[in-house]
Amino acid sequence: MELRDLLEGRRMVRSFDGTAVDEAWLDECCAVALSAPTAGNSAGVRMYTLGANDVEAYLGAATDESWRQRSRHLQGLRRAGALVLVTARVQDYLARYSEADKASSGLSTRSAWPIPYWHTDAAMAAMALILLLEESHWRVALWGSFRYCDEVLRWAGIEGEELFATLFVGRGDGRDVPSPSLARCAATPAERVRRLRPM
Repeated sequence: MELRDLLEGRRMVRSFDGTAVDEAWLDECCAVALSAPTAGNSAGVRMYTLGANDVEAYLGAATDESWRQRSRHLQGLRRAGALVLVTARVQDYLARYSEADKASSGLSTRSAWPIPYWHTDAAMAAMALILLLEESHWRVALWGSFRYCDEVLRWAGIEGEELFATLFVGRGDGRDVPSPSLARCAATPAERVRRLRPM
């Protein structure tokens, strides 16, 4: 499949059919995805894979009872075949940019970064993984880290890292509830491209 087709046809899926993902294969995909760019070769992004049997416990850590009661997506997400937690080790970036060849950047402290590249690197790696999975006809839902990040990390036994996102992976069952966001009158991809003509 062409990359253009993958990008144009990709959609988040939040309702899965329960098919388990081969864990060794998923680990390999994660390793390939982590070939994505990383600032200063800091290599501070990590991916943690979990099987279908861990999905329910993950949702218990990542949500609250109020959300579970009202969610239109809960039942479909429960049937995911695997999870991938994408994290970033901020200290790896600060240490790298303290080294002799990077020290002049002034980026040895967290507050000095106008754009935290650990988030940028995590996003690149997550997108690379999404495309690899889509290429193999698996479907993905990206679960943003807005709430309960500390609870998820504690549940997973991960220390000294920030949770960037979680990917739910599986075979779609065709019963996905469309996101209300799709009804928005948003600018098309082509409309968001501008050719600059500097003075």
